[in-house]
Amino acid sequence: MFDLDCYDEKDCKNLNPQVLAFVGDGVYSLYIRHRVLLDENSKGRKLHARVTDFVKAKGQSDFIEKLLPLFTEDELSIYKRARNHKTLSQAKNANIVDYKRATGLEAVIGYLYLTKNFDRLNEILKLSIGENNEN
Repeated sequence: MFDLDCYDEKDCKNLNPQVLAFVGDGVYSLYIRHRVLLDENSKGRKLHARVTDFVKAKGQSDFIEKLLPLFTEDELSIYKRARNHKTLSQAKNANIVDYKRATGLEAVIGYLYLTKNFDRLNEILKLSIGENNEN
């Protein structure tokens, strides 16, 4: 991936959950865009529609249901902290439950990225698009 100066786990756990979600949102969006591009060589509008299915709060909220039982203790703690974090921002196109659950997922992705836990990050990202999934 990238050669980054990253946080250690302790520092990362102490970051504001919204910061972790901000980073995770970017990582998740880029991953999904890359995978969709590899799978479909379509026009921009069709690619955008396909990506949106994955990155919108409802899609992430649905995915987190399958992922929660697979989380480590640390990942679950970060997820819950981000999901329960009070925020003044509102979701544009999602209900509050889906928005908060998506924020929790993004925070976990941000945490894994910032701590350079790329093996685990890739495992979760592949599950998000149905790879390694037996459903």
